Formats: sequence, structure tokens, C-alpha cells
Amino acid sequence: MTELERNRMEEMVRRLNEASEAYYGGALFDELTRLEEETGVVLPDSPTQKVNTASEDNIAGEKETHEYPALSLAKTKKVEDLQEWAGDRPVWLSWKLDGLTLVLTYDGGKLGRILTRGNGSVGTNITFMKTAIRGIPAEIEEQGHLVVRGEATISYPDFEKLNETVSDPAERFANPRNLASGTLALDAKRLDEVRQRRVTFNAFTLVHTDREIVSWGEQMDWLDRLGFITVDRELTDAAGLPATVEKWTRRVESGEMQIPVDGLVICYDDTVYAATGSVTGHHATRAGYAFKWQDESALTTLREVEWSCGATVITPIAIFDPVQLEGTTVSRASLVNLSEMDRLGIGENGKTEIEVIKSNKIIPKVVGVTRAIGKYTLPEHCPACEAPVSIATGPSGARTLKCDNPDCPAKNLKKFERFVSKSGADIDGLSIETLRDFVGFGFIHSFADLYRLDRYAGQIQELEGFGKRSCENLLAAVEKSRAGTDAVHFLNALSIPQIGLDAARKLVDACGWPGFVRALEEGRDFAALNGLGPERSACIGRWYADEKNRSVFYELLELMRIPEAEPVTEVKGSCVGLTFVITGDVHRFKNRDAFKAYVEANGGKVAGSVSKKTDYLVNNDVASTSSKNLKARELGIPILSEDDFIARFGRD
Repeated sequence: MTELERNRMEEMVRRLNEASEAYYGGALFDELTRLEEETGVVLPDSPTQKVNTASEDNIAGEKETHEYPALSLAKTKKVEDLQEWAGDRPVWLSWKLDGLTLVLTYDGGKLGRILTRGNGSVGTNITFMKTAIRGIPAEIEEQGHLVVRGEATISYPDFEKLNETVSDPAERFANPRNLASGTLALDAKRLDEVRQRRVTFNAFTLVHTDREIVSWGEQMDWLDRLGFITVDRELTDAAGLPATVEKWTRRVESGEMQIPVDGLVICYDDTVYAATGSVTGHHATRAGYAFKWQDESALTTLREVEWSCGATVITPIAIFDPVQLEGTTVSRASLVNLSEMDRLGIGENGKTEIEVIKSNKIIPKVVGVTRAIGKYTLPEHCPACEAPVSIATGPSGARTLKCDNPDCPAKNLKKFERFVSKSGADIDGLSIETLRDFVGFGFIHSFADLYRLDRYAGQIQELEGFGKRSCENLLAAVEKSRAGTDAVHFLNALSIPQIGLDAARKLVDACGWPGFVRALEEGRDFAALNGLGPERSACIGRWYADEKNRSVFYELLELMRIPEAEPVTEVKGSCVGLTFVITGDVHRFKNRDAFKAYVEANGGKVAGSVSKKTDYLVNNDVASTSSKNLKARELGIPILSEDDFIARFGRD
């Protein structure tokens, strides 16, 4: 670090610390952040290290003072700094988890309070969430006063699973940390939603105990025995830190980590020594030291800007000559929007040299332009539907490209998601995220295009998260769907208004296949079939009357092999004439859909709520006081466990 750089940083720190909060996010703050990243040096009183409460501003609740201030840790990007800090003492290396810090307090063996970190001195009381956050024991064996600090996180698989249910990118969460923050902002009426998001508390330090446990490692082992989920850790020393940091870094690069991390942390095993440190700015000097990875960068040539259409905007994607970053080959990165492209100074394809990193060793990112000639060219038509495009300016001033066609397939991702689902044509490997990419890149315009994805095999292999093997697996799943989809699931996949699996089964049972196709062509009324009703029959007629729907329908019949099915003249099975409600987890059937399919295949019906028409409620927690159990008891409806059901009605 040069003397000029240090003087500049000291001046910015002084000005920002004297100034109001209005500076935060401004050019001066951004410049300081960039210098810190470039030099790897963070001054002790730097405002970039102050506890940022912006992510907690939307968490409602009573504000309460922390018993022990939650100070931040000094940060570095140099292993040498960690070694110097460790000195000749044993230290523990653990993850710096990327979530929201919570502080738990126990007395007499019972949980008394959960506080968010807030500004480090004052947090928000969210104790009402104690039953909804995983990893928080309601009771522990320790009877004394206990304070535990940890990180509330959402795993990548849970994050992706939830985001797949949100079709509009504008409504999707950007990362697991944002989702965790938004989840902890929910009120007491939405605890079921908190549970579904599987927020997990990971204890990373024992702040206070009445017991005398000096070793940090022994403290964490004790928390394990008390029932907490504790952060991974490894004991080392100054000499061993380089190898240990490298080993843990490889764990991130390999994709092993299911929980988001944004660095590493070391702390002394001797907690008495650690407590003797002073407080400088917002840092406790001996409480720990955080390590952030240096972003490995590479220069490469921009070959193409690919435009991906989503539900709200068309996103520019940089396609560049492949480079090696963090042990993997990278050739694509999002350019975010037109404003970011202008800020970077993106020029013509093949004439622009860009600098690329993998942020936190995971997300490819274009961070600069080192040489450019001319300017990028905007597309005139949407890549997904060929409709005209326009430029829109959002409230923040950001300029984006948008498709003007309300019927653009990219704006109807839910229909594609239903088509490929297990209750539809069952094409494994096509998550809503992948569908969004395929539609945005113009691979898919209609359902029929799903069975022509082999045309784009070369391009699919190059997509982030794909490769030759993944592409082969996807195309194999397409072929399996082509030959293995029956008439009922095919009809459900088409998204005909008001025609789900139940109605599709009634239609096929009544007409057979291809008898149903002939009935469509002849314009028959389906209202009288198995009580289908005039409204559903009219929906079928209107859907078939639309030329686009008919075109795709017959195109699919050419591309797929729907097996013939005869009309069902007599319903047989162990569940004939009975209506069931299935609730809670199942363990004998694969899932509740499989359970429902068995009931229906054996002549029964499955309803969503308990009523006088219900014959049996199936719930493995027979004694629970859930609303469905209470309703069933009130109406005198038998409650069966899954085992009870199988004993009475069998199982395939």
C-alpha cells in the first residue's frame, strides 16, 4: 500500500465519520470501499466496517439493548495479517456465515429472548419466532444464565427451491441473505411461512455462561451437547494458517458449501486472553479476525452480449473468451442493465476488453472495461418472442430494456413450469430458473420447443451450472417425457383453464384417448361427463377455439407419443365412493401426490379441506390439535394414520 493511498483513505475515513448518514452509498463511500478491496487494508475506524442496519430496518418489533454489545470484527484479505494476529497462540478457524446475526438468552434452562444484532448495541426482539427458526432449542439442560450468538441462514437448496415458486424476477430474492432478512421481518401471523423457508440458527460463539469453560473449542463442543447447531471449526496456529485457509477455500470453490459464506473467521482458543483486548472503533481487537478472499480477476475479450428476456426486463449477458477463475472456467456474466453497461463503458463485440471476477468465489461479475471501441448495439426485438422492445427508466434512474408483448412466453413462465412438472409432462432438470434462461435466450417459445432442445445442446453445455453431463441428462429426460407421458398428465400440462389432474382424469376416463381428441374436434359438450359441469366444458371449448392453442396442441401430438386409453366403464378399487383429506408429512408413500394418485386410481377422491362430505382424514399426527384434526373430531370423521390407511385400503 502506497503512502498516497493510505493518506487518501485516512482523509475519506475522517470525512465520512464526521459527516451524516447521507454519505452512505455515495461516491466517497464507494471509493473507500474500492481502495480497501484493492489494497486489502481496512483502517480500524473505517465506516465501511460499521454495523450496517439497513437490512434490519424492516424488522418490526420492540427494540431492546444487548446485554453484551455485538461488535464487528476487523477484516483482512491477507493470510499474513491472520498469522501476525494469531501470534504464538492456538486459534480456531471457522466460517464467516452470510446471514443475520441473532443473540439468544437462556435462564433456568428455558429460552427467554431472541434479539437481532441491530446496530450492535440495540436489536429487535423476535422471540415470537422461537418455534419457527430451526436450531433454536426451546429448553436446554443448563440451568444458569446463557447467552449465545449465531447466524440465521437459509441454505442454497432451500433458497433456490423457494425462488423457483416466484415467476416474476422483480419479486424474487437476490440471495439467501436477503431472503433470511425478509423472512425475519415477517410478523407473528406468518410463522408458517418462516418455517417453510427453513431459516436455521448456527451458533458461532458462546457470549456468556456461568460455568468456567476457558477453551473456545470446549465451549462450542458444550453447545453441541446442549442441542445447538454449531459452526464448522478447525484448530490451528500461525504456522498452519496458510494451509488451513487454503483447504477451507477449496471447500468453497468445490461447491461443497450448502450454507452461504462470505469469508473465514479466526479466534483465540483462550477466551480469557481474548477478553483482554480493547475496543477500537466498532471492533473488539482480540475477539476475532475476519478473512475475506481476494477476488481473483482476469482480463478477457467480450465476444457477444446475449439478451435474456425475463418476466419484467431483458437482461444483458456478457459472453467472453473463457478464462480460469477460482479453479473453474468462466465465459458468461450478467451485465445487469443498460445503466451498468454504460457505467462500465461496454463497447462493440470483439473490441472490448473486460475484467472479470468471481464474487465471493461463486458469482461471475464484470467489474471493469480496460479497452473499448465504439458502443454496444441494442436489440430491436425480444429474443423470446421477436416483439419490439423499449427502454424503461425505473424509480432509481436505472435504464432497462423491456419487451412490449404481453403474451411473451417469458412472461408466462408459470405455464412452462406446470408443463414440465411431475403432475404434467415430467421433464426432470427443468427448474423455473432454467426455464427462465431457456425462454430468455430464445430456446423455448412454446411447449413444443421443449422437445426440440437438442438443437441448442452446444449452447446449453456452456451455461452456468451446466456442462456436457448435465445437458445429456436433460435431453434424456426430454426423451423420457416424450415417450412416457400419459393422456391425463398431458392434459393437465396444457394449462387449460380450470382443467387440473382431477378434471383431466374425468375427461380421459369418459372419452378415452384419442376419443377425447375426436370429441374436441367435433365440438362436443363435456358438461355431463362425470359431473364436469358447464363452466369447465366452456373453458375447454374456448381454449381449443384459440388458433395458437390448437397449433401447439397438434404439434405436441406429433412430437410426443401419448398412449391410447380406453374409456373406463366401471370404477373399481378399495377407495370407491370415499372422499379423503390428506394432511401433514407422509412416510410410506413417496409424497402426498403419490398418496393422492393411489386413492384416485382406486376410485376415491381427495379433497383439500374437511367437510361433511369427508369420509376420512389421514394425518400421521393423529393426536394433533391442528385445525383439520379439530374439524374432523367436531364432525365425527375418523382420523387415520398412514399405516391405518394402508391396513384398510392397501397400497401398490
